[in-house]
Amino acid sequence: MALITLRKNLYRLSDFRMHGAALKSQPLNRVHKVVKERLCPWFCSRQPEPFRIRFHHAHCKKFNSKNGNDLHPLSGPVFSQISDWVRLEQNVKNGESQTFYKRLSNLTSSEEVLSFISTMETLPDTMAAGALQRICEVEKKDGDQGLPKEILENSIFQALCFQLEKEPSQLSNTTLVTALQALILLHVDPQSSLLLNLVAECQNRLKKGGLEVPNLCVLGESLIRLHSSGCVTLELIINQLQGEKLETFTPEDIVALYRILQACAEKVDEHQTFLNKINNFSPSIVSNLSPKLISQMLTALVVLDQSQAFPLIIKLGRYVVRHVPYFTNEELRRVLEAFMYFGYHDRFFTKALENRVAAVCLTLDPEVVCGVMEYCGRKRILSKPILNAVAETFVCQSEKFSPSQISALMEPFGKLNYLPPNASALFRKLENVLFTHFDYFPPETLLKLLHSCSLNECHPVNFMAKIFNPFFLQRLQGEESHLDRLSRARLTQLFLTAVLECPFYKGPKLLRKYQVKSFVTPCCSLETPMDSQLYKSVKIGLIDLLGAKLYFAPKVLTPYCYTVDVEIKLDEEGFVLPFTVNEDIHERIALCIDGPKRFCSNSKHLLGKEAIKQRHLRLLGYQVVQIPYYEIGMLKSRRELVEYLQRKLFSQNTVHW
Repeated sequence: MALITLRKNLYRLSDFRMHGAALKSQPLNRVHKVVKERLCPWFCSRQPEPFRIRFHHAHCKKFNSKNGNDLHPLSGPVFSQISDWVRLEQNVKNGESQTFYKRLSNLTSSEEVLSFISTMETLPDTMAAGALQRICEVEKKDGDQGLPKEILENSIFQALCFQLEKEPSQLSNTTLVTALQALILLHVDPQSSLLLNLVAECQNRLKKGGLEVPNLCVLGESLIRLHSSGCVTLELIINQLQGEKLETFTPEDIVALYRILQACAEKVDEHQTFLNKINNFSPSIVSNLSPKLISQMLTALVVLDQSQAFPLIIKLGRYVVRHVPYFTNEELRRVLEAFMYFGYHDRFFTKALENRVAAVCLTLDPEVVCGVMEYCGRKRILSKPILNAVAETFVCQSEKFSPSQISALMEPFGKLNYLPPNASALFRKLENVLFTHFDYFPPETLLKLLHSCSLNECHPVNFMAKIFNPFFLQRLQGEESHLDRLSRARLTQLFLTAVLECPFYKGPKLLRKYQVKSFVTPCCSLETPMDSQLYKSVKIGLIDLLGAKLYFAPKVLTPYCYTVDVEIKLDEEGFVLPFTVNEDIHERIALCIDGPKRFCSNSKHLLGKEAIKQRHLRLLGYQVVQIPYYEIGMLKSRRELVEYLQRKLFSQNTVHW
C-alpha cells in the first residue's frame, strides 16, 4: 500500500502560548511504575533507564493554551521541498517553540528525537505530539513498518505516550488528533488503553461538534487506518464537513475528504450531490497538490466511480506530467490504473513515462512494469523506448516476475505488433522460463501468453502440443461445462497458425468442439470491427468503379473464421463476378478497410491481431488489399477516390465486369 504522509496539522496553530512552569517533580521510580502499569498491554517491559524529562500537562494551573480553535490553513504549494518543520518555525510566534521545532526538524532518527526530548526540563502536550509526529516521519522513510522494539521499550518514548494518555480531555483538538494519527501510523496496538482513550475522546468531541475542518479530516483518515469504526463515525464526519465552505479547505483537506468518502464508497449515491460540489471545486487546487496527493485523489475518483468529473480528471492528467519523475512506484501504479479506468492519455504523459521507464526500468517493481505495459497495451501506445526498456529488464531480471506478471508484460508486444531489438534474447528467455515453470502458469494465463506471441510471428511451436493436449484443455475448462468463447477463439487462431505458418508442426490437432466459426466475439474480439463511416466512403467509390453494388459483398465470413470487410470475386480472365456466384472463381480479393482503431495510437502501425489476419488471408489464397483511413482521408474528390481504388484493386488499366 502507498504510504500516506503524516499531516502537519499541528503546525497550523498560529500561536503556542505556553508558560515555562513544569509539573511538580515526581520520584523517578514512581513514574516508571505508572508507565509500566498503564502501557504494559502494548509495550514490552524492560528495566527502565533514567531520564530527565518531566511531564507538563494541560491541566496544570500554570499552563495555559488555546483549545485548538485558532487554526489557520497554510497557503502555498504542498509539494514544496521546504520542510514543514521550517514552515512551522516561520508561523509560530513563541521563541522557545520555534527553537524546539527547528531542532526537531534536523533530527533524522527516533533515537536522536528521544535523546533531544530527554534534555528538556518541561514538555508541553503540543510538543509531545510534535515529537511523536517527528518519530513517525523518520521511521516511515524506510517503509510501512512498526517501531523497532528498542524504541517501543524506550522509557522516554513510553513517557511521551503516557503524557498524552493520562488526561486526553485536557488536550487541544489539534494535539489530540495529531497524536492519534502518529500512533496509528506507528502501528501501536489498536486495543491498547492509549489508543482507546484517544479515540474515545475524539469521538466524544466529534459528537459535540467541537472539531474544526483540519482536525475532522485528520481524524477521518486516522479512523480509516484504524479499521475499527466502520462508516458510522465517518458518516458523522462527512455530515459535519458538508456544512463547511470548501474555500476554507486546504488541498490536503480536500484530498482527505475524498479519502473519507472513498471509505464509504457503498453509500456514494447518498453523497453524490456533495461529491459533485467537491468535483467542481477541486480543479482550483490541483496545481497545489503533491505527487502523493494527486495519486490519492485519482484513486478515490476511481473507487467512487466519478467518471462524470472529467474536467477534474483532465486537469489532474496535465499536472501528473510534471510529477512523473517523483512518484513512488506505488503512486505511479495507481495513477496508471486511474488513467486506464477513465480512458485518459496524452502524448505529454507518454513522453514523461518514457523518460522515467527508460531511466530506471531495472529498479521498478514488477507490478509497476506490468502497469506501464498494460497502459500501453490498452491505449494502443507504441512506445519503443518503453517496450525496449521492459524487454531488456525481463531478459536481465526474469526471475522477479510471477507467471501472471510475465503474461501481462509480454502481451503488449503481440497486441502492438512490435519486436524489440533484443527480440531473440527476449523470446529465448521466455522459452526457458516456460520450459522450467510451465506447470506454474495458470492455463488461461498461459494461453493468453502463447497467443500473444503468435501475433507478431514468434510462434510457440515447442508448446503447441501441450496446449492442444486434452489434459491441458480440461485444466483450461476447469469446473465449467464448456470453455468461454474468447479462449476457444484464441485456441482456434493458434491452431490456424500452426497449420498455415508452421507446416513442420506434427503434434495433436485441436478438437472440433474447442473451435469457433468466427473470430468476432461479443466481449473481446480477435478482429476489430470495420469502421462504418469509412466503409460508406469506400462503398461509393466501389459502386462507381465496378458499376453496381452487385459486384462486391461486405462483411463476408470465410470458412477460416475471419470476416472480410469487402470481398470481390474474379474469374480466370480477370472479370469481376457478382458476389452471388459461387462457381468458376479464380481469385478472391479481400479489401481490408482499416480505420484508426486497427492501428497503434497516432501511427500507421497495424495492431497484431490485424497483422495476423492479413497474413493468414494471404496464406489462404486471398489477394489482400489494404485501404487505410489515412490514405482515404487525403482524397479530395469522388473521382480521386475511384482512381485510387482502381490502382489498389487492379494492375491493368481497364476494369472488366
